[in-house]
Amino acid sequence: MTQKNDTPALLLAFLITAGLVGGGFWWFTQRSGIGLKSGQTGQTSASDDSTASNRSSNSPTQGTVEGFASVQSVPSGLFNYGGSTSWAPLRLAVDPAIQQARPEFRLRYVEPIGSPPGSSTGIRMLIRDELAFAQSSRPLLNQEYQQAEQRGVKLKQIPVAIDGLAVAVNPSLNIPGLTIAQLQGIYRGQITNWSQVGGPDLKVQPFTRPIQAGGTIELFVEEILQGGAFGANVQTVSTTTEALRKLAANPGGIYFASAPEVVPQCTIKPLPLGRRSGEYVPPYRETLVAPSQCPGQRNQLNVEAFQSGQYPITRSLYVVVKQNGRVEEQAGEAYANFLLTNQGQELIARSGFVKIR
Repeated sequence: MTQKNDTPALLLAFLITAGLVGGGFWWFTQRSGIGLKSGQTGQTSASDDSTASNRSSNSPTQGTVEGFASVQSVPSGLFNYGGSTSWAPLRLAVDPAIQQARPEFRLRYVEPIGSPPGSSTGIRMLIRDELAFAQSSRPLLNQEYQQAEQRGVKLKQIPVAIDGLAVAVNPSLNIPGLTIAQLQGIYRGQITNWSQVGGPDLKVQPFTRPIQAGGTIELFVEEILQGGAFGANVQTVSTTTEALRKLAANPGGIYFASAPEVVPQCTIKPLPLGRRSGEYVPPYRETLVAPSQCPGQRNQLNVEAFQSGQYPITRSLYVVVKQNGRVEEQAGEAYANFLLTNQGQELIARSGFVKIR
């Protein structure tokens, strides 16, 4: 073959080789993630996929942020909040840790004037623009949504923890537990002697905080009393501390409150509850710690029974936020996001409540 005829063939071979090399290089760069820079149109690179995945997994609303320092969109300033008394142990553990990690986000708990603190009071104060956000131990009511809308505000509740109502009696009372129906009968005034529910011949003395005290009482009235009234023999006390003191001094006494407020106490006995007779579930982790061993040892919350719903009276704790597009909404969202981090959930558990995730 002559040199003249060889030239086109060599040129064709060169073009084919160059095309194969160029195509291979393009394929490699696309696979390795260096083919497109952020902001260009076209196929998303592997590095962009990884970044998007990290942004998604680190979103506070998904509860995978490790600590308070990583929470984003936290406003600066002093923010008033208030609400549920059941939140008291949680506030003591969580708020100082938030303040230490995020000093720009300052918190102040506000006591109501002229009415006892509680979920209902905190939500009313929130609707009246007296608080940036509220803490509630029960879901929002339809009338509260309506009251807020009348003022041009939408409310949102964000669940952050699991709690339950625990029933306490005097440590000397010998009874294996109560059904929900028996508990209802006691607080409606239909069961007045412990012998009616398998206990000793002893007068029952029920205690409660006032109905306007907040979410715990409202939940009890709704779930246990089915909207009915307390019996005439039910004695009202102002605080859980006062109730526990009276309970310790009254062999026939009975009281209900948020489980973390009751279960670890040394002077009373938390009582197992059941949906049916003989199927009692303790609010504490067995075995029961005797008062003589307390405070060296204390009863611990039955976390598994609360998470599974086996324990018959459980509820969620909520951060209630005003959706007004202003800094108050941002503050409420940030507070909820703090509690939904891994650090926040651990502090919730240490406070005696149950993690929601």
